[in-house]
Amino acid sequence: MTANICVKVQSEAFAMDDGYENTLHQRTDVGAVVSFTGLVRDFNETPEVIGLTLEHYPGMTERTLMQIGEQAWQRWSLQAVRIIHRVGYLGPGDPIVRVLVASAHRRDAFNACDFIMDYLKTQAPFWKKEHSHQGAYWVKERHPDQQDAARWESLVDGPSH
Repeated sequence: MTANICVKVQSEAFAMDDGYENTLHQRTDVGAVVSFTGLVRDFNETPEVIGLTLEHYPGMTERTLMQIGEQAWQRWSLQAVRIIHRVGYLGPGDPIVRVLVASAHRRDAFNACDFIMDYLKTQAPFWKKEHSHQGAYWVKERHPDQQDAARWESLVDGPSH
């Protein structure tokens, strides 16, 4: 199962199409590819974010991301899952995370991508420090992120056929 789930945590920038070619290489069973790319905003807890430092727990972070991908794999009918997350210092506009999900059916791909992002935001061991002209501060957990993840507990989805 995990052969079709790829997880990367890296400091290097990634291309907006990173993972797309590998996901579709010589495959004809994929009917939908859904991707999400998260970017660093220039605002959050303060209106003037000039940068973001992401820290993580090496080894544990990759295992957690793999587990999230496996949960999506078990819940929906998927052909491939790619999760790329950056760490280190990033500036506004820099890509921070990319999730790519391939499935025979669009609804499975959309739901799995959404699920992965909701769980990544609440379960993956990343710590964010935002930098502004007033100084740096650790980003607090957001209640809406917890609500987004909790909604999957009550939804009963299954593979499309």
